[in-house]
Amino acid sequence: MSSRTQKPGQIWDAALGELQLQVARPAFETWLRDTEGVAHRDGEFIVGTANAFIAEMLEHRMYPLIERAIEHVIGEPTSVRFQVVTQSSISESVESETPAVAGESEQTLTVTAGTAQPAAVVAPPPSLNSRYTFDRFVVGKSNELAHAAARAVADNPGNVYNPLVMYSDVGLGKTHLLHAIGSQAIAKGMSLIYATTEEFTNEYIRAIREGKTEEFRQRYRSAGLLLLDDIQFLIGKEQTQEGFFHTFNALHMSNRQIVITSDRPVSSLKILEERISSRLSGGLVVDIQPPDLETRLAILRAKAEQMGVKVDGQVLELLGARIYRNIRELEGSLNRVVAYSDLMQRPLDAELVRQVIADTQEARERRQPSEREVIDAVSAHFGVDKTTLCGPKRDKKTALARQVAMYILREDAAMGSTAIARALGRKDHSTVLHGCKTIENYQNADAKLRRDILTVRETLAAVG
Repeated sequence: MSSRTQKPGQIWDAALGELQLQVARPAFETWLRDTEGVAHRDGEFIVGTANAFIAEMLEHRMYPLIERAIEHVIGEPTSVRFQVVTQSSISESVESETPAVAGESEQTLTVTAGTAQPAAVVAPPPSLNSRYTFDRFVVGKSNELAHAAARAVADNPGNVYNPLVMYSDVGLGKTHLLHAIGSQAIAKGMSLIYATTEEFTNEYIRAIREGKTEEFRQRYRSAGLLLLDDIQFLIGKEQTQEGFFHTFNALHMSNRQIVITSDRPVSSLKILEERISSRLSGGLVVDIQPPDLETRLAILRAKAEQMGVKVDGQVLELLGARIYRNIRELEGSLNRVVAYSDLMQRPLDAELVRQVIADTQEARERRQPSEREVIDAVSAHFGVDKTTLCGPKRDKKTALARQVAMYILREDAAMGSTAIARALGRKDHSTVLHGCKTIENYQNADAKLRRDILTVRETLAAVG
């Protein structure tokens, strides 16, 4: 099926799947998250944005990346244009804006040097992602405490866990929970402000520059709930820290709920003023750990269901095994696989998964396990000691463990057949070829064997 017959939204979803793997999360969330594919015609692809400022930033900062991603999906040279599709939020920018030029049937962005106009500090509706709700958050051992705390805050804002600080590495769900709290608060009729720390900083600096600090203070201090994402970006911004400190105090003293996320523990934010770190530590601080295998598979199943796509269990398990630490990378890879299957009319199978995710950043960066680590992990999982595993014994349990070791040494440690034979005490590399082929054939029909292999890989990932 030609890309011409595909909807612009499908093409853009595939391109976003690629961009999600290339762009830092704060940048993706700020500039790309709420964009959409509007049209594809005459060698031009139109990307819809919520306001002129976002369109300008994408044009100036990300055009080459976006153009390459779209061309990769479409398979032909394509120019990109950014179009404002919702006029109501054009004045939301906290930096300089460029006015949109009205056409007969659409709003387009024209960037002209020197046309930036100052805008007053206003209170736009919170830019929350409607997909980030509690119902869509997959709970596992790695995130259950953060989820419970976020639920409690959403149910009783200002009265429990104030402030609530959630921290984790990128892509593990803290922003999802932040938006879920905001969505529930809006449903209750609460006034709130959601902002990334970058947006807070830009707005504060702009207010100072234009002599509108009183408007800034009133806007933030009148909120019933403040949701601030990625507070670590306050590090080194002394003037903005001062503004945040007084805003925090005013809200906290009036019993307004504050929820903050960070990519590191509060104790590691020591570059922030001590008085800020102290106040953050006075609430509840919870962390989110990388998801275990079961949680990753649950996330993939939920994501596939939300997409309305039927995905074979083996495909999900392969994705879950390959992508170890980042939910964003996990979901992005599923998006890419589904989009490529749809666009290229190829079966959504294990072969396609291996091809599409082979060049992801995490797959490239993932350390190859050593020979000794693989043998140790297989020995521990199957309960076969290493001497037996590498010896002549050929009972069913030992033979299976040995063949799994061969397969993982080839697939994950990138060892050749001769080296694998030597490592496992085999005389002939043909034994390795046979063992690997056996595992390839059996795991297609044997769910338990697939799970055994995934568990061994999980152990190796933890070692790495």
